[in-house]
Amino acid sequence: MRLGVCYYPEHWQEAMWKDDAARMKALGIEQVRIAEFAWSRMEPSPGEYDWAWLDRAVDTLGNAGLKVVMCTPTATPPKWLIDRHPEILPVGADGRVRAFGSRRHYDFSSPEYYEASKRICEVLAQRYGQHPAVAYWQTDNEYGCHNTVVSYSPAAVKRFREWLKARYGSIGALNTAWGAVFWSMEYRSFDEIDAPVGTVTEAHPSHRLDYRRFASDEVQRYNRMQVDIIRAHSPGRPTAHNFMQLFTEFDHYKVAADLDVAAWDSYPLGALEEQWYAPEVKARYLRTGHPDFASFNHDVYRGMSKLPFWVMEQQPGPVNWAQWNPAPLPGMVRLWSWEAFAHGAGCVSYFRWRQAPFAQEQMHAGLNTPDNRLDIGGSEAAQVAEEIRKVLADSASDANAQVKTPVALVFDYEAKWLFEVHPQGADFHYPRFAVEYYSALRSLGFDVDIVSVHAPLDGYKLVVVPPLPVVPDDFAQRLAQSGAQAIIGPRTGSKTVDLQIPANLPPGPLASLLPVRVWRVESLRPNVTEPVEFGTQTGHARHWRDLIELNDASKDSASEVRARFADGHPAYVKHGAAHYLASLFDEAATQALFARIAAEAGLDAAPLGDAVRVSRRGGLAWVFNYGPGTHTIDASVPDNAFVIGTRAVGPQGVSAYRIAS
Repeated sequence: MRLGVCYYPEHWQEAMWKDDAARMKALGIEQVRIAEFAWSRMEPSPGEYDWAWLDRAVDTLGNAGLKVVMCTPTATPPKWLIDRHPEILPVGADGRVRAFGSRRHYDFSSPEYYEASKRICEVLAQRYGQHPAVAYWQTDNEYGCHNTVVSYSPAAVKRFREWLKARYGSIGALNTAWGAVFWSMEYRSFDEIDAPVGTVTEAHPSHRLDYRRFASDEVQRYNRMQVDIIRAHSPGRPTAHNFMQLFTEFDHYKVAADLDVAAWDSYPLGALEEQWYAPEVKARYLRTGHPDFASFNHDVYRGMSKLPFWVMEQQPGPVNWAQWNPAPLPGMVRLWSWEAFAHGAGCVSYFRWRQAPFAQEQMHAGLNTPDNRLDIGGSEAAQVAEEIRKVLADSASDANAQVKTPVALVFDYEAKWLFEVHPQGADFHYPRFAVEYYSALRSLGFDVDIVSVHAPLDGYKLVVVPPLPVVPDDFAQRLAQSGAQAIIGPRTGSKTVDLQIPANLPPGPLASLLPVRVWRVESLRPNVTEPVEFGTQTGHARHWRDLIELNDASKDSASEVRARFADGHPAYVKHGAAHYLASLFDEAATQALFARIAAEAGLDAAPLGDAVRVSRRGGLAWVFNYGPGTHTIDASVPDNAFVIGTRAVGPQGVSAYRIAS
């Protein structure tokens, strides 16, 4: 466990650097991220490098006892490069070139930019790869931010055709897979295939899905190039990338597979404002963030990181980029920091050391105000640093241990793309439903691993699958062999990998596990719900209904209809250890269902309500209070077990206690 900070020496007079470094060290900071936007200072003109300033900055930080995270500067290609090669700029779905003047103004498919990136990464890694202060690397910055994963440039279309040829082999195979005979869309060669935009009405769904897959693979290809260069010149130093919160435009599992550290940038208040939450929820958690949103991201990135994941950018105060930007309540920066560590983080790094008085992010707070005085977030970071020393000194805490849990939730990036291509209901929002399932588990007191659909499932007692349209052929077998109780959401197994309806109808490959047949579906308007009877309890179905029937062979076997819609159709069917939910139910019904199924898995739920969350890591249990009132920890925990805080966890409070063996 350690703290870090993001620092931009090029933004400040050099006379400030030494004092900044000394104050960072005194505050408890151990690592400093630099240079991710500094290309124009590294290479002011083509082929003319200025390393002197960066040499002095790295030496200054290193001499203060700080470890440097060196970043490749490829998120911001300089103006001279764009003027030389305007074809680097990405093209939007509207056909317009996206211009220079902010950041991320490049196309992943541009061969000119790929080569320019290789060159700057090579010279940077050669210069600092063996520097004793450079302990870590970061590739680029926030891949895909500002809707920059997908480009429709000529270069992208050219590479897409090559990608299709590699995937399908022949144009005949593509025509069959896509069902291109529909609307006379058959192609004679791959060279006839364009980008799926600008059509009179809906472009072919398989075409659109493959374009999303292709664009995702381009991010992986670009990142791998940078990682390979860094490892060649800086062996043994971990390489990270700072992913974003609930960002789903490329497959993060594939990109993270080439990294040592999956890091992410945590802005709980901005996220709350930008996400789907209802106005009353946004008002309730206005200055704290939703209790399960940051945690969901912690668990996503913990699951794909080889080393303990990092929070590369932690919100320290108001941000500048949401529609409304409230300030965190006092205590929240500390709470967010400890919450990350409790979920398995190795580092929490704050953005940024000092608020910038100029340019686009001048309204974005830092640990220090623009006049160089410690802000509230800076004071709370210092408190966390002192508490880290206390926790690490407690031999029984085992605070750096891995998080272990018998509960897994499957999260899939392609599912989100497919439901955007084929929503069938305008508000069928896959990330929302995944977070709602996760939130139900967390409100019941469970720690959760978030895993890929291809991940091993052995060792879990409960596996939860939000709507998963494309199911790998071996998924049913792996679920069965795991021995876990499996909760499976609606629309699971509803499409083939080519985006067609399975020959045996949904749930497709899961039919061996769930002998049911989904013969019709319907989407529901936001103001419409369908009543559901769960034995003696009632609930409501939202957004979607699968109309299902039991296969003849299963009617006299282990199948059990546990809930029905008001019209008599099954709403929840259990067969063996598999539980199929034919809709998305209201919050209370979902929690009750999950608690019942968890009990069948041998897991005891401990309902926490809306505002309190518990996490376990090593020998410690952590309690976080997002609510306005005091939460009192059960008296069964002895007073001498507390390492941080006390039994009474106040608003925005944190307590940690040793778990009795």
